[in-house]
Amino acid sequence: MKDGSASFGTHAIPQLLIKQAVPASIGILVMSLNILIDTIFVGQWIGANAIAAINVVLPVSFFIAALGMAIGLGGGSIISRSLGKNDFAKATKTFGNQIVLTFSLTISFVLFGLLFVDSIIPAFGGKGALYEPAKIYYTIVLYGVPILGYCMMGNNVIRAVGKPKNAMYAMMLPSISNLILDYVLIYVFDFGMHGAAWATTLSYGVCALYILYFFNSNRSELHLKIGDFKLDSKITKEIGALGSVTLARQGVVSLSVLLVNNLLFGLGGESAVAVYAIISRLLMFSLFPVLGITQGFIPIAGFNYGAKNKKRVEQVIRTAILYATGFATLVFLMINVFSNSIGGIFTSEPLVLEKAPAAIRWVFAATPIVGIQLIGAAYYQAIGKALPALLLTLTRQGLFFIPLLYIFPSFMGINGVWLAFPIAELLATIVTGSFLVYELRKYLNS
Repeated sequence: MKDGSASFGTHAIPQLLIKQAVPASIGILVMSLNILIDTIFVGQWIGANAIAAINVVLPVSFFIAALGMAIGLGGGSIISRSLGKNDFAKATKTFGNQIVLTFSLTISFVLFGLLFVDSIIPAFGGKGALYEPAKIYYTIVLYGVPILGYCMMGNNVIRAVGKPKNAMYAMMLPSISNLILDYVLIYVFDFGMHGAAWATTLSYGVCALYILYFFNSNRSELHLKIGDFKLDSKITKEIGALGSVTLARQGVVSLSVLLVNNLLFGLGGESAVAVYAIISRLLMFSLFPVLGITQGFIPIAGFNYGAKNKKRVEQVIRTAILYATGFATLVFLMINVFSNSIGGIFTSEPLVLEKAPAAIRWVFAATPIVGIQLIGAAYYQAIGKALPALLLTLTRQGLFFIPLLYIFPSFMGINGVWLAFPIAELLATIVTGSFLVYELRKYLNS
């Protein structure tokens, strides 16, 4: 076995987790900075309504792109466990099936999304002055979503075979190219929303070219044959079961964004939706180290579970939670210190600047505990237990957050929307932590 995946079973867990998490974190950071700076460019060069319009569209395109991520994570779990058992044939077959599934499903959903564009945009809060810019952005970005799906799938497979630096490069290249294209198409040529959308879509192609290069080089342990592209019912069912966790999570997130956008539009108009757009970018940007640790954790846990190394599985869980909690607490402190200044980075609209600080503090109030929930749900996905992974993934958004959105605003107004975020996080963490403790005890005593 080559050094890439072999290290999961031999290297010291703290150093191994750092080796996996740091490139993942840097990749997420660069990608998040791209989204953050992209939002700043759009806000300063086009206007606050453009920020809100993009936030309306993103859940739709992200849900379709999440098909690629779901297939990547589901298949990546199989690949990690197969490599732990030295079953290279199954690992390679899984990858071939992932490629076929990714393009088949994403193209189907893109066609559906284009067919019902005039109904989808208003349903997600693209009303009034937001409708036209949202439609422009949505239509153009949707063309590139199958390529984005391939990128998301391929990135997770690269990480599963123990090449975190290459996975990082795959995330960085489109982010950098998107910022360059933003400057050229929005600022230099003044293409407005068209420029913002084409910059995003073309950047997906840069990522796809790099991933294609990686898997056709000697850096990869997975060397595809024609037969690997023939769908295997057993493998596709397992990919589907495990990938449904990620897809369901993104589906519920998209539904949540739909509800929040519509609630905020009714309670505070376009400015309230713009505040939420800023908060959404902060959530993606600020939690990059925690998300990196979670991504680095999954292949290590999956490999050692497949190799039946119980002590290493327990150690990687404890280490990942410790690291994630430490970084999340630091993020919480930084956000609270600078909450009054953050809105001004994105826009000069007075109403947005007035509403943003309190909203930011509420939404990030439970940040220190997010690591427990993320690692707990990711563990079940890593070891191939789809049902508990799915249920735990849905607890925050589905079981708690969405119901709270119907309760709190009815007697607290717009503040009730913001309060629903930390309360849902707290309740979901309690549930996930309890499940994880029970599962770990049962596994260690088996």
